[in-house]
Amino acid sequence: MKKIKKYTGVLAIVLIAALVLSACGATNNPNVTPHSGIYGWVYQWLGKPLQNIMIHTAHMIGGQNGAGWGIVIITVVVRVILMPLMLIQQNKSVRQQEKMARLQPQMKLIQAAMKHKGITPQQQMTLSGWQRELYSKNEMSLTGGIGCLPLIIQLPIMWGIYQAVFYSPQLAHSTFFGISLSQKSLVLAIIATVFTVIQGYISLIGIPEEQKKTMQSMMLFNPIMTLFFSLSFSGALALYWAAGNLVMIVQQIIVTFILTPQVKKHVANEIKDKPVEVVVTKEKVDSLFNSDSESSTSNEAKKELHQDLRKRNQGKQQKRNNKK
Repeated sequence: MKKIKKYTGVLAIVLIAALVLSACGATNNPNVTPHSGIYGWVYQWLGKPLQNIMIHTAHMIGGQNGAGWGIVIITVVVRVILMPLMLIQQNKSVRQQEKMARLQPQMKLIQAAMKHKGITPQQQMTLSGWQRELYSKNEMSLTGGIGCLPLIIQLPIMWGIYQAVFYSPQLAHSTFFGISLSQKSLVLAIIATVFTVIQGYISLIGIPEEQKKTMQSMMLFNPIMTLFFSLSFSGALALYWAAGNLVMIVQQIIVTFILTPQVKKHVANEIKDKPVEVVVTKEKVDSLFNSDSESSTSNEAKKELHQDLRKRNQGKQQKRNNKK
């Protein structure tokens, strides 16, 4: 359940980024740079400086491919600078997943109990209390302990790179190995999408089947989104996405083959020193529903007895009145 919430949060951030980029592309003329509002602020402080760096890099490299290499180099440099933040996030994510896996037997009992037929509000509150207690005793955060700060930090930077290319005729109207950066490029779109698929495939290596199911929607959504946006804008922006996704492959390799095994080993050692606290058992869940059922039955029996005594008293009173 926590993993689903986490990936839902990541998906929401990606969707926000997609909406921002589409809105920017749809409402602004490449020949007229933004000067007001959030668009203007991002362009002034991020887009324009990055644009100047890209153009300077293109001049240093020279040649017909200079502008393309400028986009690639700056995109890679920015992604590499952000990589430590993303690796910290991944570290917390893997750690949370490993600890959550130890609690799954108890969590499944709670989830199954929540679906119990005829469950009462009081029983739901009891189950929710057990879940909070389970997390608290095992030092688990109800919010996942991950946070979206790294994603929020990188969003305006990626937006700045987007604007740097979008509002630069020199960058947008160049070629890269014969591919026009001013026109939509199917080749670059396919390359960017393939890189996204590779990154997603590597991320699934060593993941339990149950967890893979929760990640499938994201693995499907990312390539589709990449292809859509790469085909919606110029080849310069498709090149930007391709370069960024290439760095993401490297990052995912580090996460899958280096970071994840280390975190799993560390969590396993922690569990040895401090075993999982048992809060919920099948007997406890059964007792919750059985005790409430017995209490309900007892109350009904009391009501029936009360009604029977009341009828008897009414009969006796009627007889007395008849005698009079």
